[in-house]
Amino acid sequence: MRIRTFVIGTLLLLAGVGVGVLLAGQLYKSEDLPAPAAASSALQSAIVDAGKPDVATRKLLVPQSLDQWRGAVAQRAESQEIVLDDLAANLNVSITPDVIAGVPVHRVVPNDQILSEGLFIYAHGGAYVFGGGDAGVSEGALISARSGIPTISIDYRMPPDFPHPAAITDVEMVYRELLKTHDPKNMGIGGTSAGGGLSMGAVHHFKALGLPIPAALYLGTPWADLTKTGDTLYTMEGIDRVLVTYNGILEAAALLYADGANLLDPLLSPVYGDLSGFPATYLVTGTRDMFLSDAARVHRKLRDAGVEADLNVYEGLSHAEYAFVADSPEHESTYKELAEFLRRHLN
Repeated sequence: MRIRTFVIGTLLLLAGVGVGVLLAGQLYKSEDLPAPAAASSALQSAIVDAGKPDVATRKLLVPQSLDQWRGAVAQRAESQEIVLDDLAANLNVSITPDVIAGVPVHRVVPNDQILSEGLFIYAHGGAYVFGGGDAGVSEGALISARSGIPTISIDYRMPPDFPHPAAITDVEMVYRELLKTHDPKNMGIGGTSAGGGLSMGAVHHFKALGLPIPAALYLGTPWADLTKTGDTLYTMEGIDRVLVTYNGILEAAALLYADGANLLDPLLSPVYGDLSGFPATYLVTGTRDMFLSDAARVHRKLRDAGVEADLNVYEGLSHAEYAFVADSPEHESTYKELAEFLRRHLN
């Protein structure tokens, strides 16, 4: 697919990590874990070509000072630069940088098949630290192109200079402004990984402020619990070829983002909040995803709260691989069904 060139690099930022080599002595040895036979051939090839995650090394690759964090963010941003005009042309959308309520955003409008009354608010991933700027619009633009729904992609503030609650404050300010011109019944919100966690936290925040709630929520393998609690954070260590391990950049990013706040606060780890009154929710994850437990726990809490929730689990997918293995049936199904879900709830 033509869009692969433009989305693959940026969407890797959803996890804020890459791929390496798994050392002997981990919980699962490579020879014990063949490529998933029931996954698509495209996904199987991607898994084999990537090699094995290096758990031990990944635990060491953590910035040790604020200056090192700034350097890591700058280096990642430089390596993941995109050309907005090229991305827009390949997706048949227009992408316009703008500012709403003092917050930088990208406005994405499909060139045809527009659902005129709908609006999707997108929050990018990247472990709450990476993925900002132009790079943060890629998945939001893809969702807009597939659904025909205009999208506002929020370039929210991030650590190390702007820790929590700056990101949620930015989402709130944009949402308040959009409520002046849009019916919340026609609005959705969401994102992948940290973007999903931030979107969940924002809904908690909207509820606490007495603001009307959007009609739909997209949670792509959401980072819904910043603590090392979910079962698959343990069982999928060294199996998930994207996240690889919690005890490295993930844990460090969580602490940097929280800035001393309690990680169990629902604005940081939204799975611990009251999910009653939440929007209809579309969730996606995979059987090799370290955040599979987060998605499962959120889905169960939503259903127990009487909320419509559609959980989609793909065989063999590591964290957010539906996003960046762009020539796979898993990618196609995820965004086709998400588009249908959004059109159904925002119409």
